[in-house]
Amino acid sequence: MEILNLEGTEDTPKIMLDKAHGIFEISGRSLPEDSAEFYAPVLEWIERYSEDPNPSTEFVFKLEYFNTSSSKLILDVLSALEDIKDMKIAWYFHDDDEDMEEAGQEFSELVEIPFDFKIY
Repeated sequence: MEILNLEGTEDTPKIMLDKAHGIFEISGRSLPEDSAEFYAPVLEWIERYSEDPNPSTEFVFKLEYFNTSSSKLILDVLSALEDIKDMKIAWYFHDDDEDMEEAGQEFSELVEIPFDFKIY
């Protein structure tokens, strides 16, 4: 399965989805002009991955900031991950970033995936 590697910019997160090496990460700032268009390849990749996933998967979210339209797409990503067996979410946030911690808590209540909250 091909790697999806999108370099982060000031407005878009870095995305690395690499089945062979078990790397699944979205990090940085997410405020793309068109969130649906930006996240479409991610959702397509997850759909293909879900047909033949690794025995276990840890998906890492290490976001510094995201806008409202991105939050809907992040929820779409999390919902797509729900169907994958042995899926875990690692939700990273800065020690002093209560908003990002709270966002992770809210997402964790909306999907049936175990979340592991980590400070960095």
